[in-house]
Amino acid sequence: QVQLVESGGGLVQAGGSLRLSCAASGFIFSIVPMAWYRQAPGKEREVVARIATGGNTNYADSVKGRFTISRDNAKNTVYLQMNSLKPEDTAVYYCSALGGGLNRYWGQGTQVTVSS
Repeated sequence: QVQLVESGGGLVQAGGSLRLSCAASGFIFSIVPMAWYRQAPGKEREVVARIATGGNTNYADSVKGRFTISRDNAKNTVYLQMNSLKPEDTAVYYCSALGGGLNRYWGQGTQVTVSS
């Protein structure tokens, strides 16, 4: 059974930092592209960052230069380092795995709240 468990969310002041972690199980992590998405109240879920199996990354324009996605295949874990946080980063952040047949799997989400 695919399982993605996020941790590291919380309340932080603008300009602060958080590091999100996603522990993966139930699949061969090292061959699966991973991503972080977020969803703010009343808005569509949007991709924040992607990381390929070999480590290539891409980011939403809104987070470039501030967020860094990384993965540790030995630990079956993907991370999202978030620096210089802004109130508009407030959202539920979801870890996601792109599985077989292009099925997408989701974690439960972790709340990130950035106060001004």
